[in-house]
Amino acid sequence: MKKMKDLKYHYGLKVRIYPNSVQKKIIKLNSDASRAVYNEMVGINLELFRLKQVNLYIDTIVMRINQLEKRRSQTKHLKNYLLYLNDPRIDSNTVANAKQNYSTAWKNWKKVHRAGTPNFHKKSYRESYQTNAHYSKDSAMDIFSSTGVRFLDLNHIQLPKLGRLRISGSHKRILANKNDIRLGTVTVS
Repeated sequence: MKKMKDLKYHYGLKVRIYPNSVQKKIIKLNSDASRAVYNEMVGINLELFRLKQVNLYIDTIVMRINQLEKRRSQTKHLKNYLLYLNDPRIDSNTVANAKQNYSTAWKNWKKVHRAGTPNFHKKSYRESYQTNAHYSKDSAMDIFSSTGVRFLDLNHIQLPKLGRLRISGSHKRILANKNDIRLGTVTVS
């Protein structure tokens, strides 16, 4: 099976989804969780920066630094701190992608230095989160048989935690040549 980096082209595909009211609530919940994780990572790094500026290391400061670094590095400790992330309607990829987006923002800042350090994301009317498609090593590269995110047919898509969604858009032209297509990250907004 080919990996994403082995594919010749990378397409961005934008389709319109038609969620029902239950699915809209799940989208809002995942969007809020994604924003909360990103903001928590910003807050942790700000506090770590300030604590590491202290010249006198007291045991409580050292303990707090260790606690924050543990929460920043492991999702399990982050979920123990933010208990609402344990909701079964929240996609685990949402939390992982929010952490990955935060680390990517730091890497971009280190390369460019013009964008500024990562800031808190404010709540807005636009709700979005990211999830991933997963493939097993011995499965064929087929967008209709991947796990997690897959096209059921040309008019429906299956997403984790959301289930079956009706879609419309110009995706049919790309999906007609389905022998060499692999889904990567899916942003739901």
